[in-house]
Amino acid sequence: MSFPLLTATAAVPALGAVATAAVPAARRTAAKWLALAFSLVTLALAAAQLVRFDPDAKGPFQLTESHAWIKDFGVRYELGVDGISVVLIALTALLVPFIVLAGWHDADPLETTSSRWRPTQGFFALILMVEAMVVIAFQATDVFLFYIFFEAMLIPMYFLIGGFGDRAGERGEAESAAQRSYAAVKFLLYNLAGGLIMLAAVIGLYAVTAHQLGTGTFSLTEIVQARADGRLDFATTTERALFLGFFFAFAVKAPLWPLHTWLPNAMGEATAPVAVLITAVVDKVGTFAMLRFCLQLFPEASKWATPAILVLSLISILYGALLAVGQRDIKRLIAYASISHFGFIVLGIFAMTSQGQSGAALYMVNHGISTAALMLVAGFLISRRGSRLIADYGGVQKVAPVLAGTFLVGGMATLSLPGLAPFVSEFLVLVGTFARYPVIGVLATVGIVLAALYVLVLYQRTMTGPVTEQVRGMPDLRVRELVVVAPLIALLLVLGVYPGPVTRILDPAVERTMSQVHKGDPEPDVRDVRVNDVEAAK
Repeated sequence: MSFPLLTATAAVPALGAVATAAVPAARRTAAKWLALAFSLVTLALAAAQLVRFDPDAKGPFQLTESHAWIKDFGVRYELGVDGISVVLIALTALLVPFIVLAGWHDADPLETTSSRWRPTQGFFALILMVEAMVVIAFQATDVFLFYIFFEAMLIPMYFLIGGFGDRAGERGEAESAAQRSYAAVKFLLYNLAGGLIMLAAVIGLYAVTAHQLGTGTFSLTEIVQARADGRLDFATTTERALFLGFFFAFAVKAPLWPLHTWLPNAMGEATAPVAVLITAVVDKVGTFAMLRFCLQLFPEASKWATPAILVLSLISILYGALLAVGQRDIKRLIAYASISHFGFIVLGIFAMTSQGQSGAALYMVNHGISTAALMLVAGFLISRRGSRLIADYGGVQKVAPVLAGTFLVGGMATLSLPGLAPFVSEFLVLVGTFARYPVIGVLATVGIVLAALYVLVLYQRTMTGPVTEQVRGMPDLRVRELVVVAPLIALLLVLGVYPGPVTRILDPAVERTMSQVHKGDPEPDVRDVRVNDVEAAK
């Protein structure tokens, strides 16, 4: 048997979570280093997946593993990666070591007379457990297996939000605990509601396959192949109902307007590293699943729902950006900006063009890097001042120039400045959307203008102007913090100039999805081009 690389990539952080949680309470530093070591091993395994992955290979999935699990119900332990999932696994594995380093002191016991104790080992164990579940969700090609981990990752995230909240602010301990609890419960209830609706759709999918194929199955590969062969044919109403069940759950996770309201609360109350885990890692499962399951399992229903989804995406883009402009809280501003960015990702997916879907897949990667850079630097800033309010800052660039500089680069990436990674993906999304839906493409560009407004105003109010008394002695970035931020900034620059290595891996998977949805790129409109003009140009 060949080495089960996919299983190992998910198993290592899960084992790391158990090992970290088992470290004696008095040895907090050892637990931190152990968690970092396991996250680095996971990164090495994810890198091995990238090395072994062949973008030119035929077939939908590579490095596949398949074992019987629950035979009576057709459930199998099936794993496989395509170009999109292998890149997102690499992104997840890359970000988690930075999350661990950035949160190095976030779960240390409070140095006050408070009775509240923050179990360091539990904090890092939960981060590794989330990583394990996200990785296997990206790898799962059995719908039921995917559903289990799609839902299971909510539990460690609930405890990370509710049990390890942000210390910043002048609120009392009781009020802070109440706000954390509210944010955690809201996160859990929203996502559980989406998951329950998806469960009904998963059961419905099994019933349809059992009726038409004779044996029920949850295998994505088998279902797609059976549809291609004509052995499986959904009734129109059935396919639309199943699609809506899946899409609703993914839209909550993404999050898409109007199912987004849990995100600002969760990101605002969580520590900055956990906020990055939410928006740069966990939420990507929602948009990824739209590509893998909604479009591939229900191609006709996807096309039927496209107009409504494009409108929801456009609202997310503009609504999120407008609310970001009016925010007074740094972390909530970044949260609303992420809602706007996820609107762009969903817009690219359902534009049903190769440029749009390539841009959406690339946007998932670039958004993860840019949001991690901006949120982690914001977390370092907030930990120094002890406040999340924009009004409590001013003149930071004069006392902490490196911190201000990295904050500026992260902000410029968030507004998709040319030369930084998100610009390429946002440009592709808009080009792909405009080719088929020009009005929506034009309206979506307003989100870019609003992004420039909220990012530049945020930087101007926090970093420029006279130095306020509260930030006068603020230290610049320390070595550990530079180790976290510098690689992310470097990636933003490299992928902004040369995204080719990533797009080469993503594009074949996008083309395969487009062919399964039976959609091609629209023909260019050449009605106004005259032969004489062409000859003159020559």
